[in-house]
Amino acid sequence: MTDASDDTLAAPRRRFLENGFLFWHEFVLVALLAGLLIYAARVEPVFTRTKTQLNLSTHIWELAILALPMTLIIITSGIDLSVGSTMALCAVVLGMSFRAGTPIALACVFAAITGLGCGVLNGIFIACVRVHPLIVTLATLSAYRGLAEGISHGEAISRFPPAFTQISGNLAGLPIPGLLFALFALVTAIALGKTPTGRAIYAMGFNETACRFSGIATNKIKLILYTLAGLAASLTAILFAARRNTANAAVGDGMELDVITAVVLGGTSIFGGRGRVIGTILGVLLIHETREFVSWHWQNDVLIQVVVGVLLILSVLLNTLLTPRGRE
Repeated sequence: MTDASDDTLAAPRRRFLENGFLFWHEFVLVALLAGLLIYAARVEPVFTRTKTQLNLSTHIWELAILALPMTLIIITSGIDLSVGSTMALCAVVLGMSFRAGTPIALACVFAAITGLGCGVLNGIFIACVRVHPLIVTLATLSAYRGLAEGISHGEAISRFPPAFTQISGNLAGLPIPGLLFALFALVTAIALGKTPTGRAIYAMGFNETACRFSGIATNKIKLILYTLAGLAASLTAILFAARRNTANAAVGDGMELDVITAVVLGGTSIFGGRGRVIGTILGVLLIHETREFVSWHWQNDVLIQVVVGVLLILSVLLNTLLTPRGRE
């Protein structure tokens, strides 16, 4: 009788611990973020004030939005190195269309179509032609950036209408890009965790061949994911142009590395099959706060890259040490 009672009480405890182990990486990220903010509050109290954080948040939204489709892609064991170049090409199409006399709303549509086309092209080569994502997106990284340079001749387009630049502003005291990100993150989390397609994305990361023989439309899912990445790049290009009031071929330079770093830092496995939106959000926040604090306190751009690299290695190392064997 006593043994049965002990087993009954122990079962929920075991389930709690087992589920808790699944979130070790997120716990580590929260601890690192909390430690950073506590240290920042002691040495730079102004940095942690709400007003300061809201002002600094304008730098985070392009990275955050791009990280969502990248999370899905990496879970399938894929990768997209072309998001920064796609962002540049979309920004140039937006700027050149506006300069040619196109209404700004229609210029934004052209930019979105460009991002859609870039994503579809990546998806076709990866899903249908079966070229490895690394090779395809490495090639389009150069091709899209080259197109952006060729179309714009290296010129920057600015002086967009005030109504356009306001889309990077606030609504009811909250940043519009932040509200868009919150909506996209919620939809992505629900789709990934509560739908058959989400389960298929995880399964593809573990064994794509088995998924294909099980009747899962792996090619269709890949095409959709890379298309979404292209659309996300076009949206971030529009938001960037609105925030900076300029568009040129240098937009998004190096963005792909920041996005991949944030996603991997958030716990998404580069080997596929593992990752969560909440982890990606924490990874984006940690990278953002680290960058901004290093820039604020030491004013050293080189040190920012070093700190982010060390942070990535540290988080992965801690996750490896803390994750029980059999749950990696």
